[in-house]
Amino acid sequence: MRFRAGIQNISTFTKLVGSLSTLGNVAWLRMDDNDVRFTIIPEQGTQVWASVRDDHYLRRHALTLEIIFETYTIQSAAENNTINLEVPLQNLQRALRSAHNATSANIRLTKKENIPMLSLTIITNIQSSILANSGFDGATPTQIGQDGSHHANESEAGFGDDLRESSIGFTNRQERETTITQDIPVRVLAMASVEGIHQPRCREPDVHIVLPQLMQLKSISDRFTKLALASKAGTSVRSGFNDRIGPKLEMSANMHGCLKLKLKTDAMNITSTWTGLFNPELDPDHVGGEQGVAEHRSTKMRELGDSDGSSEEGWATVRIDGRDWSRVLSVGRLGGKVIACEYLRLRR
Repeated sequence: MRFRAGIQNISTFTKLVGSLSTLGNVAWLRMDDNDVRFTIIPEQGTQVWASVRDDHYLRRHALTLEIIFETYTIQSAAENNTINLEVPLQNLQRALRSAHNATSANIRLTKKENIPMLSLTIITNIQSSILANSGFDGATPTQIGQDGSHHANESEAGFGDDLRESSIGFTNRQERETTITQDIPVRVLAMASVEGIHQPRCREPDVHIVLPQLMQLKSISDRFTKLALASKAGTSVRSGFNDRIGPKLEMSANMHGCLKLKLKTDAMNITSTWTGLFNPELDPDHVGGEQGVAEHRSTKMRELGDSDGSSEEGWATVRIDGRDWSRVLSVGRLGGKVIACEYLRLRR
């Protein structure tokens, strides 16, 4: 079982892992010849199925292997060289952060003392005077040997991972090119333990729309959630309100570029409306050709309503948990202004 990849876009990879970590602590990482997929399935809340693929169609619409990985090699006895791992996301995110200013980086599956590890190795240029005074990145204390090499204090490696550091040359008297390896313990999952887990199937959407800026949408959603929680605080004992169940927000959209976010309680009724948003055109290859487009539910919904949102027809509506929705919107760090998605699945 082998896996090795050179990382050419550390920033994007770090943002992806950071976005996923807001939704869960542990991810199922499934890798094969053409696909790297992170899956989070919590006991309660939103499931995440995030794929980085080698796919011609997706190169125009989503993350591809080439965007993150410079080289990609995988080998196993399973079909399509599939490898399944259980990965602690926060540990992986911390390791990737240390590679922010690296000149090169790669990640590989290895084993240390019979424990499987994802080893992130980075090469970076750092000032030797800084190393002597404060240690690498101010996070992991280092010791300088007589031969000029550096050795990490493993007991203070930050999050229990093994951190190894070795000098591989000098560019001048002040700068040192250093290789740093961080090992993230993982668990190898047998194919039998994950073969029954499948991505949820959703029917074709009634409406598909590109969301406004996610950070703006998150700010308003959080404000609505706080107002709902505040209104519940005084009546939680009398009404039996469960604080672990977040307040419900109502989100609606139509095929004329309109989106509404609504909070309705006994004490208040607040709505925020966006207009002029974009409704992407359907790809005939994915809905059964031109006839499939003509018969699609969203095409029929486009015939209803209007662009200013004043009509009550042509809207698709879903109720969402406010706190869970806020965590989902944290993926805005991956694309600050807009999320590019083929469909926003809104059901009546």
